[in-house]
Amino acid sequence: MPYARKSTLRSRAFVGRTMASIVAFTILLVAWPEARAEAQDLDPTQHYYPPTGDWERRRPDEVGMDPDLLAAAIEYARSQETSKPMDFSDQEEIFGTLLGPIPTLRAATNGIVVRRGYIVAEFGDTSKVDPTYSAAKSYLSSIAGLAVDRGLIADLGDPVSESIDDGGYDSPQNSKVTWHHHLQQTSEWEGELWGKKHDFVGSTAFGRGERQPRALQAPGSYYEYNDVRINRLALSLLRLWRKPLPEVLADEIMNPIGASDTWRYLGYDNANVQIDGRTMKSVTGGTRWGAGLWINSFDQARFGYLLLRGGRWQDRQILSEDWIRKATSRGPVGPDYGYLWWLDSEGKSWPNAPKTAFRAVGHGSNTVWIDPEHDLVVVWRWHQGRAASELYRRIIRSITSE
Repeated sequence: MPYARKSTLRSRAFVGRTMASIVAFTILLVAWPEARAEAQDLDPTQHYYPPTGDWERRRPDEVGMDPDLLAAAIEYARSQETSKPMDFSDQEEIFGTLLGPIPTLRAATNGIVVRRGYIVAEFGDTSKVDPTYSAAKSYLSSIAGLAVDRGLIADLGDPVSESIDDGGYDSPQNSKVTWHHHLQQTSEWEGELWGKKHDFVGSTAFGRGERQPRALQAPGSYYEYNDVRINRLALSLLRLWRKPLPEVLADEIMNPIGASDTWRYLGYDNANVQIDGRTMKSVTGGTRWGAGLWINSFDQARFGYLLLRGGRWQDRQILSEDWIRKATSRGPVGPDYGYLWWLDSEGKSWPNAPKTAFRAVGHGSNTVWIDPEHDLVVVWRWHQGRAASELYRRIIRSITSE
Protein backbone atom coordinates (compact mmCIF):
# COMPACT_ATOMS: atom_id res chain seq x y z
CA MET A 1 0.00 0.00 0.00
CA PRO A 2 1.19 3.61 -0.58
CA TYR A 3 1.74 4.35 3.09
CA ALA A 4 3.93 1.30 3.60
CA ARG A 5 6.48 1.63 0.82
CA LYS A 6 9.26 2.95 3.00
CA SER A 7 12.17 2.10 0.71
CA THR A 8 10.57 4.02 -2.16
CA LEU A 9 9.85 6.95 0.12
CA ARG A 10 13.44 7.10 1.44
CA SER A 11 14.92 7.15 -2.05
CA ARG A 12 12.46 9.77 -3.30
CA ALA A 13 12.93 11.87 -0.18
CA PHE A 14 16.71 11.84 -0.76
CA VAL A 15 16.22 12.91 -4.36
CA GLY A 16 13.76 15.57 -3.21
CA ARG A 17 16.24 17.02 -0.71
CA THR A 18 19.00 17.01 -3.30
CA MET A 19 16.82 18.76 -5.85
CA ALA A 20 15.60 21.20 -3.24
CA SER A 21 19.15 22.40 -2.66
CA ILE A 22 19.42 23.11 -6.37
CA VAL A 23 16.01 24.44 -7.31
CA ALA A 24 14.52 25.83 -4.10
CA PHE A 25 12.91 29.17 -4.78
CA THR A 26 13.24 28.61 -8.55
CA ILE A 27 10.19 29.52 -10.56
CA LEU A 28 9.01 26.78 -12.87
CA LEU A 29 6.31 28.54 -14.86
CA VAL A 30 7.03 25.63 -17.13
CA ALA A 31 9.21 25.19 -20.23
CA TRP A 32 6.63 24.94 -22.94
CA PRO A 33 7.31 22.96 -26.12
CA GLU A 34 7.53 24.89 -29.37
CA ALA A 35 4.47 23.09 -30.68
CA ARG A 36 2.34 24.99 -28.14
CA ALA A 37 3.42 28.42 -29.32
CA GLU A 38 -0.09 29.53 -30.20
CA ALA A 39 -2.86 29.81 -27.63
CA GLN A 40 -5.65 27.27 -27.88
CA ASP A 41 -9.35 27.85 -27.34
CA LEU A 42 -10.51 25.53 -24.57
CA ASP A 43 -14.02 24.28 -23.96
CA PRO A 44 -14.38 24.55 -20.17
CA THR A 45 -17.16 21.94 -20.20
CA GLN A 46 -14.73 19.27 -21.41
CA HIS A 47 -12.75 18.64 -18.28
CA TYR A 48 -9.21 17.31 -18.39
CA TYR A 49 -8.14 14.72 -15.81
CA PRO A 50 -4.41 14.08 -15.41
CA PRO A 51 -3.37 10.47 -15.94
CA THR A 52 -1.33 8.60 -13.37
CA GLY A 53 2.28 9.77 -13.34
CA ASP A 54 1.70 12.81 -15.54
CA TRP A 55 -0.03 16.18 -15.52
CA GLU A 56 -0.29 18.37 -18.59
CA ARG A 57 1.09 21.91 -18.38
CA ARG A 58 -0.29 24.85 -20.30
CA ARG A 59 0.78 28.43 -20.72
CA PRO A 60 -1.28 30.84 -18.61
CA ASP A 61 -2.64 32.57 -21.71
CA GLU A 62 -3.96 29.22 -22.99
CA VAL A 63 -6.35 29.05 -20.03
CA GLY A 64 -7.36 32.70 -19.80
CA MET A 65 -4.64 34.06 -17.52
CA ASP A 66 -2.17 36.91 -17.89
CA PRO A 67 1.36 35.41 -17.81
CA ASP A 68 3.02 38.47 -16.29
CA LEU A 69 0.45 38.90 -13.53
CA LEU A 70 0.59 35.20 -12.68
CA ALA A 71 4.40 35.28 -12.65
CA ALA A 72 4.25 38.23 -10.23
CA ALA A 73 1.86 36.29 -8.01
CA ILE A 74 4.27 33.35 -7.90
CA GLU A 75 7.19 35.65 -7.12
CA TYR A 76 5.13 36.97 -4.21
CA ALA A 77 4.50 33.40 -3.01
CA ARG A 78 8.20 32.59 -3.15
CA SER A 79 8.91 35.59 -0.91
CA GLN A 80 6.57 34.39 1.85
CA GLU A 81 8.54 31.46 3.29
CA THR A 82 7.34 30.28 6.70
CA SER A 83 9.48 30.99 9.75
CA LYS A 84 9.07 27.40 10.92
CA PRO A 85 12.50 25.74 11.33
CA MET A 86 13.50 23.41 8.52
CA ASP A 87 14.30 20.67 11.07
CA PHE A 88 11.00 20.76 13.04
CA SER A 89 12.98 21.64 16.18
CA ASP A 90 10.08 23.71 17.53
CA GLN A 91 7.56 20.85 17.35
CA GLU A 92 7.33 19.91 21.04
CA GLU A 93 7.64 23.50 22.21
CA ILE A 94 4.56 24.40 20.18
CA PHE A 95 2.48 21.24 20.54
CA GLY A 96 3.84 19.19 23.46
CA THR A 97 5.17 15.65 23.83
CA LEU A 98 5.42 13.71 20.59
CA LEU A 99 3.56 10.41 20.18
CA GLY A 100 4.68 9.53 16.66
CA PRO A 101 7.31 10.16 13.98
CA ILE A 102 8.30 13.53 12.60
CA PRO A 103 10.53 14.13 9.52
CA THR A 104 14.14 15.25 9.70
CA LEU A 105 13.83 18.15 7.24
CA ARG A 106 11.01 19.87 5.42
CA ALA A 107 11.00 21.40 1.94
CA ALA A 108 11.18 25.13 1.34
CA THR A 109 8.00 26.91 0.32
CA ASN A 110 6.54 25.38 -2.82
CA GLY A 111 3.30 25.25 -4.73
CA ILE A 112 1.20 24.45 -7.76
CA VAL A 113 -1.51 26.45 -9.52
CA VAL A 114 -4.10 24.49 -11.52
CA ARG A 115 -6.50 26.30 -13.85
CA ARG A 116 -9.16 24.42 -15.85
CA GLY A 117 -7.39 21.22 -14.86
CA TYR A 118 -3.95 22.13 -16.24
CA ILE A 119 -0.86 23.12 -14.30
CA VAL A 120 -0.06 26.73 -15.17
CA ALA A 121 2.53 27.46 -12.47
CA GLU A 122 4.83 25.46 -10.24
CA PHE A 123 7.64 26.51 -7.92
CA GLY A 124 9.91 24.91 -5.35
CA ASP A 125 10.30 21.22 -4.57
CA THR A 126 6.75 20.02 -5.21
CA SER A 127 7.78 16.35 -5.10
CA LYS A 128 8.93 16.45 -1.46
CA VAL A 129 6.83 14.23 0.81
CA ASP A 130 6.13 16.31 3.92
CA PRO A 131 3.53 16.21 6.69
CA THR A 132 0.53 18.32 5.80
CA TYR A 133 -0.55 18.78 9.44
CA SER A 134 -4.24 19.62 9.86
CA ALA A 135 -4.94 19.60 6.13
CA ALA A 136 -5.25 15.86 6.87
CA LYS A 137 -8.58 16.64 8.53
CA SER A 138 -10.12 17.34 5.13
CA TYR A 139 -9.00 13.89 3.93
CA LEU A 140 -10.55 12.40 7.07
CA SER A 141 -13.72 14.30 6.22
CA SER A 142 -13.74 12.64 2.80
CA ILE A 143 -13.36 9.19 4.38
CA ALA A 144 -16.43 10.02 6.47
CA GLY A 145 -18.16 11.15 3.27
CA LEU A 146 -17.42 7.80 1.67
CA ALA A 147 -19.00 6.12 4.70
CA VAL A 148 -22.14 8.21 4.23
CA ASP A 149 -22.26 7.53 0.50
CA ARG A 150 -21.85 3.77 1.11
CA GLY A 151 -24.53 3.69 3.81
CA LEU A 152 -22.13 2.87 6.65
CA ILE A 153 -23.40 6.03 8.34
CA ALA A 154 -27.17 6.15 7.88
CA ASP A 155 -27.63 9.67 9.22
CA LEU A 156 -25.01 12.18 10.35
CA GLY A 157 -27.37 13.17 13.14
CA ASP A 158 -27.21 9.68 14.64
CA PRO A 159 -25.25 9.27 17.89
CA VAL A 160 -21.90 7.61 17.21
CA SER A 161 -22.70 5.19 20.05
CA GLU A 162 -25.34 3.55 17.85
CA SER A 163 -22.55 2.25 15.58
CA ILE A 164 -19.46 2.22 17.79
CA ASP A 165 -19.43 0.16 21.00
CA ASP A 166 -15.90 0.41 22.40
CA GLY A 167 -16.57 2.31 25.62
CA GLY A 168 -15.69 5.68 24.15
CA TYR A 169 -19.30 6.85 24.04
CA ASP A 170 -20.73 5.27 27.19
CA SER A 171 -20.78 8.34 29.43
CA PRO A 172 -23.86 10.60 29.55
CA GLN A 173 -21.76 13.37 27.92
CA ASN A 174 -20.34 11.25 25.11
CA SER A 175 -23.50 9.30 24.38
CA LYS A 176 -24.98 12.46 22.85
CA VAL A 177 -22.11 12.97 20.37
CA THR A 178 -23.18 12.55 16.74
CA TRP A 179 -21.13 12.15 13.57
CA HIS A 180 -22.20 15.68 12.65
CA HIS A 181 -20.77 17.02 15.93
CA HIS A 182 -17.42 15.31 15.36
CA LEU A 183 -17.15 16.61 11.80
CA GLN A 184 -17.90 20.19 12.81
CA GLN A 185 -15.64 20.11 15.90
CA THR A 186 -18.56 20.70 18.24
CA SER A 187 -18.57 17.24 19.86
CA GLU A 188 -17.32 18.21 23.35
CA TRP A 189 -16.24 14.57 23.62
CA GLU A 190 -14.70 13.91 27.03
CA GLY A 191 -11.88 11.49 27.72
CA GLU A 192 -8.29 10.49 27.02
CA LEU A 193 -6.98 8.96 23.81
CA TRP A 194 -3.44 7.78 23.00
CA GLY A 195 -2.14 9.55 26.15
CA LYS A 196 -3.69 12.98 25.46
CA LYS A 197 -6.75 14.33 27.29
CA HIS A 198 -9.57 16.26 25.65
CA ASP A 199 -9.01 19.36 27.83
CA PHE A 200 -5.53 20.32 26.54
CA VAL A 201 -4.45 21.16 30.10
CA GLY A 202 -0.69 21.00 30.82
CA SER A 203 2.33 22.43 29.03
CA THR A 204 4.25 19.14 28.90
CA ALA A 205 1.49 17.38 27.02
CA PHE A 206 0.32 20.35 24.94
CA GLY A 207 3.20 22.83 24.72
CA ARG A 208 2.24 26.41 23.87
CA GLY A 209 -1.13 25.04 22.80
CA GLU A 210 -2.18 24.28 26.37
CA ARG A 211 -5.54 25.64 27.49
CA GLN A 212 -7.16 26.68 30.74
CA PRO A 213 -9.71 24.33 32.34
CA ARG A 214 -13.32 25.06 31.41
CA ALA A 215 -16.71 23.47 31.89
CA LEU A 216 -17.87 21.10 29.17
CA GLN A 217 -20.86 22.20 27.11
CA ALA A 218 -23.60 20.10 25.54
CA PRO A 219 -22.45 18.36 22.34
CA GLY A 220 -23.31 20.52 19.34
CA SER A 221 -23.43 23.79 21.27
CA TYR A 222 -19.76 24.80 21.42
CA TYR A 223 -16.98 24.85 18.80
CA GLU A 224 -13.42 23.95 19.75
CA TYR A 225 -10.58 23.02 17.41
CA ASN A 226 -9.41 19.88 19.18
CA ASP A 227 -7.17 17.14 17.81
CA VAL A 228 -7.95 14.68 20.61
CA ARG A 229 -11.58 14.71 19.53
CA ILE A 230 -10.69 14.45 15.84
CA ASN A 231 -8.45 11.49 16.67
CA ARG A 232 -11.48 9.96 18.40
CA LEU A 233 -13.43 10.48 15.15
CA ALA A 234 -10.62 8.72 13.24
CA LEU A 235 -10.78 5.76 15.63
CA SER A 236 -14.57 5.58 15.26
CA LEU A 237 -14.25 5.62 11.46
CA LEU A 238 -11.65 2.85 11.67
CA ARG A 239 -14.06 0.71 13.67
CA LEU A 240 -16.84 1.53 11.22
CA TRP A 241 -14.83 0.59 8.10
CA ARG A 242 -13.13 -2.33 9.87
CA LYS A 243 -9.96 -1.81 7.88
CA PRO A 244 -7.10 0.72 8.17
CA LEU A 245 -8.15 4.15 6.98
CA PRO A 246 -4.99 4.52 4.81
CA GLU A 247 -6.28 1.50 2.87
CA VAL A 248 -9.69 3.13 2.54
CA LEU A 249 -8.13 6.37 1.35
CA ALA A 250 -5.89 4.55 -1.13
CA ASP A 251 -8.52 2.20 -2.53
CA GLU A 252 -11.41 4.65 -2.71
CA ILE A 253 -9.74 7.99 -3.51
CA MET A 254 -6.00 8.24 -4.04
CA ASN A 255 -5.54 5.32 -6.45
CA PRO A 256 -8.57 6.23 -8.58
CA ILE A 257 -7.33 9.83 -8.97
CA GLY A 258 -3.87 8.68 -10.02
CA ALA A 259 -1.89 9.73 -6.94
CA SER A 260 1.70 8.58 -6.55
CA ASP A 261 2.87 5.72 -4.35
CA THR A 262 4.89 8.01 -2.07
CA TRP A 263 2.28 9.32 0.39
CA ARG A 264 1.79 7.79 3.83
CA TYR A 265 -0.93 8.22 6.43
CA LEU A 266 0.56 7.39 9.84
CA GLY A 267 -0.70 6.84 13.36
CA TYR A 268 0.99 7.33 16.71
CA ASP A 269 3.35 4.65 18.01
CA ASN A 270 0.80 3.55 20.62
CA ALA A 271 -2.33 3.86 18.47
CA ASN A 272 -2.94 0.15 17.85
CA VAL A 273 -6.32 -1.55 18.09
CA GLN A 274 -7.59 -5.05 17.45
CA ILE A 275 -10.40 -5.44 14.93
CA ASP A 276 -11.55 -8.86 13.69
CA GLY A 277 -8.38 -10.39 15.10
CA ARG A 278 -6.15 -8.01 13.18
CA THR A 279 -3.93 -5.28 14.65
CA MET A 280 -4.68 -1.96 12.99
CA LYS A 281 -3.17 1.49 13.41
CA SER A 282 -5.58 4.34 14.06
CA VAL A 283 -4.51 7.47 12.18
CA THR A 284 -4.61 11.11 13.25
CA GLY A 285 -6.24 14.34 12.22
CA GLY A 286 -2.88 16.06 11.85
CA THR A 287 0.78 16.08 12.86
CA ARG A 288 0.41 18.00 16.13
CA TRP A 289 2.01 15.11 18.04
CA GLY A 290 3.76 13.50 15.08
CA ALA A 291 2.49 11.03 12.45
CA GLY A 292 -0.35 12.29 10.20
CA LEU A 293 -0.58 12.49 6.43
CA TRP A 294 2.78 12.86 4.65
CA ILE A 295 2.30 13.76 1.01
CA ASN A 296 3.73 15.77 -1.87
CA SER A 297 2.19 18.82 -3.50
CA PHE A 298 1.19 17.02 -6.69
CA ASP A 299 -0.91 14.50 -4.77
CA GLN A 300 -2.43 17.36 -2.77
CA ALA A 301 -3.36 19.04 -6.05
CA ARG A 302 -5.03 15.87 -7.33
CA PHE A 303 -7.12 15.66 -4.17
CA GLY A 304 -8.08 19.33 -4.51
CA TYR A 305 -8.97 18.82 -8.15
CA LEU A 306 -11.30 15.95 -7.21
CA LEU A 307 -13.19 18.33 -4.92
CA LEU A 308 -13.17 21.06 -7.59
CA ARG A 309 -14.87 18.63 -9.98
CA GLY A 310 -17.64 17.87 -7.49
CA GLY A 311 -16.17 14.54 -6.41
CA ARG A 312 -15.97 13.21 -9.95
CA TRP A 313 -12.89 11.79 -11.69
CA GLN A 314 -13.41 11.05 -15.37
CA ASP A 315 -16.45 8.75 -15.53
CA ARG A 316 -16.47 7.85 -11.83
CA GLN A 317 -18.32 9.68 -9.05
CA ILE A 318 -15.92 9.06 -6.15
CA LEU A 319 -17.54 11.40 -3.63
CA SER A 320 -21.16 12.39 -4.06
CA GLU A 321 -22.01 15.99 -4.87
CA ASP A 322 -24.43 15.90 -1.95
CA TRP A 323 -21.59 15.08 0.42
CA ILE A 324 -19.38 17.86 -0.91
CA ARG A 325 -22.25 20.31 -0.54
CA LYS A 326 -22.70 19.26 3.09
CA ALA A 327 -18.97 19.25 3.81
CA THR A 328 -18.60 22.80 2.51
CA SER A 329 -21.65 24.26 4.27
CA ARG A 330 -21.16 26.40 7.35
CA GLY A 331 -22.32 25.05 10.69
CA PRO A 332 -24.49 26.98 13.18
CA VAL A 333 -21.75 27.17 15.83
CA GLY A 334 -18.22 28.53 15.62
CA PRO A 335 -16.24 30.02 12.72
CA ASP A 336 -16.80 29.73 8.98
CA TYR A 337 -16.26 25.99 9.01
CA GLY A 338 -17.82 22.96 7.37
CA TYR A 339 -17.05 19.29 7.86
CA LEU A 340 -13.32 19.75 8.54
CA TRP A 341 -13.03 22.27 5.69
CA TRP A 342 -12.42 26.02 6.13
CA LEU A 343 -14.92 28.18 4.26
CA ASP A 344 -15.47 31.75 3.06
CA SER A 345 -19.26 31.90 3.08
CA GLU A 346 -19.13 35.12 5.11
CA GLY A 347 -16.62 36.74 2.76
CA LYS A 348 -14.15 37.36 5.57
CA SER A 349 -11.54 34.61 5.13
CA TRP A 350 -10.34 35.76 1.69
CA PRO A 351 -12.11 39.08 1.03
CA ASN A 352 -11.05 39.30 -2.62
CA ALA A 353 -12.11 35.76 -3.49
CA PRO A 354 -15.53 34.22 -4.13
CA LYS A 355 -17.55 33.16 -1.09
CA THR A 356 -17.80 29.68 -2.61
CA ALA A 357 -14.06 29.02 -2.18
CA PHE A 358 -12.93 26.57 0.52
CA ARG A 359 -9.66 25.25 1.87
CA ALA A 360 -7.81 22.49 3.69
CA VAL A 361 -5.15 24.04 5.91
CA GLY A 362 -2.52 22.87 8.35
CA HIS A 363 0.30 24.26 10.46
CA GLY A 364 3.22 25.57 8.55
CA SER A 365 1.19 26.68 6.54
CA ASN A 366 0.12 23.78 4.33
CA THR A 367 -2.89 24.66 2.20
CA VAL A 368 -5.09 23.34 -0.59
CA TRP A 369 -7.38 26.15 -1.78
CA ILE A 370 -10.27 25.40 -4.13
CA ASP A 371 -12.11 28.12 -6.04
CA PRO A 372 -14.92 26.63 -8.17
CA GLU A 373 -16.00 30.00 -9.56
CA HIS A 374 -12.60 30.54 -11.22
CA ASP A 375 -11.86 26.83 -11.84
CA LEU A 376 -8.74 27.01 -9.66
CA VAL A 377 -6.82 24.77 -7.30
CA VAL A 378 -3.87 26.32 -5.48
CA VAL A 379 -1.56 24.17 -3.37
CA TRP A 380 0.85 26.26 -1.30
CA ARG A 381 3.07 24.81 1.39
CA TRP A 382 5.37 26.23 4.07
CA HIS A 383 4.33 29.86 3.82
CA GLN A 384 3.30 32.70 6.08
CA GLY A 385 -0.36 32.07 6.82
CA ARG A 386 -1.36 35.73 6.65
CA ALA A 387 -0.09 35.92 3.05
CA ALA A 388 -2.62 33.45 1.63
CA SER A 389 -5.43 35.92 0.97
CA GLU A 390 -3.07 38.22 -0.93
CA LEU A 391 -1.81 35.37 -3.11
CA TYR A 392 -5.35 34.33 -3.98
CA ARG A 393 -6.17 37.95 -4.85
CA ARG A 394 -3.18 38.15 -7.17
CA ILE A 395 -3.95 34.86 -8.89
CA ILE A 396 -7.58 35.83 -9.45
CA ARG A 397 -6.44 39.21 -10.80
CA SER A 398 -4.37 37.39 -13.43
CA ILE A 399 -7.50 35.78 -14.91
CA THR A 400 -8.44 37.55 -18.13
CA SER A 401 -11.27 35.34 -19.42
CA GLU A 402 -13.61 32.60 -18.20
